[in-house]
Amino acid sequence: MTIKKKSLTLLGATALSLSLSACSVFDWLIYKPDIPQGNYMEKQQVEKLRIDMTKEQVEYVLGRPVLRDSFSDDTWYYVYHYKSGRDASIIHKELILNFNGDMLAEAKGDYELSPDFGIPLEESKLPEVNTPDGDPLIPEQRPQAKPLIEEKQTQPETLSEKFE
Repeated sequence: MTIKKKSLTLLGATALSLSLSACSVFDWLIYKPDIPQGNYMEKQQVEKLRIDMTKEQVEYVLGRPVLRDSFSDDTWYYVYHYKSGRDASIIHKELILNFNGDMLAEAKGDYELSPDFGIPLEESKLPEVNTPDGDPLIPEQRPQAKPLIEEKQTQPETLSEKFE
């Protein structure tokens, strides 16, 4: 009887260990969604930031921050956290903006700032468009001015001509 109990215990332990290890083996079959949280910001958005921008301008470019400092409204936190459902990899990025009154004074974090960040928006120049020097281009014109298709001239019928 003791051999039967030992074999049942061994069989039970084997079945339990196989069932627990099967969870990790078949884990790739289970769908797990990606979880993005916070402010997702493109590189182009962050490059639009300039020193001395107002809070309204910054909010227009980046959106509302995830967190504003409770004790002073001069620090804004933009946080992005992304967890992949497939391989559980995590991406975490932060951008911390400090204001002096109503004007942007400093930006630091995981995003690269534009080289023009130190130039105030009012002093920066607009991007130039490649325009050729010289006379403006005029579309080609036909050498002859007469129409390509001759139209028939029709006179509207009068009521007296209709009833004759």
